[in-house]
Amino acid sequence: MSFDPDIDLAPYIDHSLLIPTATLEHVDHWCAETQRYGFASVCVYPVHVKRAVENLHESPMAVSTVIGFPTGADTSASKLFAAQEATENGATELDVVINLGWVKSGQLEQVHTELAQIVEATGQSVKAILEMALLDESEKRLAADVCMEAGVSFLKTSTGWHGGATVEDIRLLKQIARGRVGIKASGGIRTPAQAMALIEAGATRLGTSRGPDILRQRTAEPQLTD
Repeated sequence: MSFDPDIDLAPYIDHSLLIPTATLEHVDHWCAETQRYGFASVCVYPVHVKRAVENLHESPMAVSTVIGFPTGADTSASKLFAAQEATENGATELDVVINLGWVKSGQLEQVHTELAQIVEATGQSVKAILEMALLDESEKRLAADVCMEAGVSFLKTSTGWHGGATVEDIRLLKQIARGRVGIKASGGIRTPAQAMALIEAGATRLGTSRGPDILRQRTAEPQLTD
């Protein structure tokens, strides 16, 4: 497969800063890179949303944040509060980790209710993080369907804490979604070849902390094929 050299990767990328030791200086730097390269958004922890909004207030780039990260095992009330607070602070995209225990035990109605409440209360773009490395195919399909029924805007593969995005999972989500929602690949994306393979499989957004390096690699190296 050959990769299209004309596809601009930058608008696909959520420039993610999700290390536990992130400082205000890190946030400022990530926001500056988001503006410089034209990434879709900067993704930060809720505590840093206000700072990111201040940095990007005159740019078209979004500020996204994570809710229930990385386990998804917070109470629904705490997730809802966090989502509402993040929205009040200026976040316009919310990456919400679903409750995997509920999926495993067949409590899909709770998954639906939790996400639907966040979607309705915030009015923002919600990306449901499925953590697909921890689910079997039947669970992936059930979880994806429930998330879409709840009104999410994206299905997202993973937090990156339990394995990264795979082409196979992106193809599966594309098949399930049938164009109804976006598909975000996240975790372990380090090279232009990986990014392009995921996009060609159906990803409409990429979550990575290595966006600038991926773009530099693409400029410096000959176009890759496999």
